Amino acid sequence: MKFIYQPIYWTYRYSSGLWRWAARRFTPAGLCVAGGWLAAGTLGVDIEHNITYQSFALLLAFLIFALASSGFFRGRFSARRSLPRFGTAGQPLHYQVAVRNLTAKPQVGLTLLDDLDDPRPAFDEWLAFQLAESRRIRPFSITKPRERSPFRRAKLKAAALPPLPANGEGSVTMEVLPLRRGVLRFTGATVACPDPFGLFRSFSRMPCPQTVLILPKRYPLPPIALPGQLRYQEGGVALAANVGCSEEFVSLRDYRHGDPLKHIHWRSWAKTGKPIVKEFEDEFFVRHALVLDTFTDQPHSEVLEEAVSVAASFACTVLTQESLLDLLFVGHKSYCFTAGRGLGTSDQMLEILASVRNCTDKPFATLEHLVFEHISIMSGCVCVLQHWDDARRNFIKKLRALSVPVMVLLIVRPGDPKPDPKTLGEEPENFHVLETGKISEGLAKLK
Repeated sequence: MKFIYQPIYWTYRYSSGLWRWAARRFTPAGLCVAGGWLAAGTLGVDIEHNITYQSFALLLAFLIFALASSGFFRGRFSARRSLPRFGTAGQPLHYQVAVRNLTAKPQVGLTLLDDLDDPRPAFDEWLAFQLAESRRIRPFSITKPRERSPFRRAKLKAAALPPLPANGEGSVTMEVLPLRRGVLRFTGATVACPDPFGLFRSFSRMPCPQTVLILPKRYPLPPIALPGQLRYQEGGVALAANVGCSEEFVSLRDYRHGDPLKHIHWRSWAKTGKPIVKEFEDEFFVRHALVLDTFTDQPHSEVLEEAVSVAASFACTVLTQESLLDLLFVGHKSYCFTAGRGLGTSDQMLEILASVRNCTDKPFATLEHLVFEHISIMSGCVCVLQHWDDARRNFIKKLRALSVPVMVLLIVRPGDPKPDPKTLGEEPENFHVLETGKISEGLAKLK
């Protein structure tokens, strides 16, 4: 199998590398001239019956002059990039880059290009993706747009630099559009100078390695009454925020405006001459579990990406409430991260979700075991699933048999068979099917 696919892989690798080189080196006008030169060369073979060969010669002369002129650029520069800590997939990220001219000659008409690490995958990764794609059953559609390459991480925009005085500095605002979550790695920056005809660019590269974490895309959620109710939490003193319903005495403190009169400690008031109230332990509160299904044999799965985005949307929403949230998923091992009420923030939860990868070497029972280890402290459960099979159906039935309120969110591709919520028996209103490409519309219908 590898022997068959290796020539295809190397063809892909060299052709994509050649196109990337041409797109960076040639200006838009230069690409038009190069395309016209290739077309003229194809059509001008018969020089006796047309004069297209004359255009071929003229355009070739322009390209040769542009390529020769690029060798006279001798600029030297340094760059300093000011990146934010986070970005979000699908949303433009703006940042400042300061460029210093290290020569004694003023520089004008320059363009700044940022450099990312090579997006081309290794052979094994590329082969795994191709084999997974060949096993997919796609619905027939004439108008369906071509899916984006899963290996391209971001789209970069070039920016025109202001005139740089001799040994002076200038800054420019750059824009990058992250296409996928995860770590986005910058390897350096490039100052480009076009030739006199504006067809071909000369490069001066500067090492400037840096990284930024791209968080998952989030969707707006309507007001949702998540399943669950107050439940006793062992170790509640360490977890709580002093707003609970327990009557377990903890300590005495000064009176604060709004404290109920029944909590006043009259003997301490008589001794100190100022109002003193009793403080109670908070051990009863809502604790939700956010269960993320990562089990798929398809690398760079669109369904997994949308499942992570849905989980991130719920994480941001739940953590604005007075509750705890446990994120449960399986990667190289089983993970449980808790956030809310002083234990963690939504940013920390999103950082974790930005690094989630698919799991191929463990069965779904691993996730089921992880969830049932924490079942005693759960008030409710939100399950984001990628498939609907017997293992997942039995998992949901076990949760409901233990009287755990469950909301199921199943992510499917367009054209995939959609299960009937009535097959669940009770509570079909808490079973929602979300179709990729229409996730936002599906979430807007939640109640």
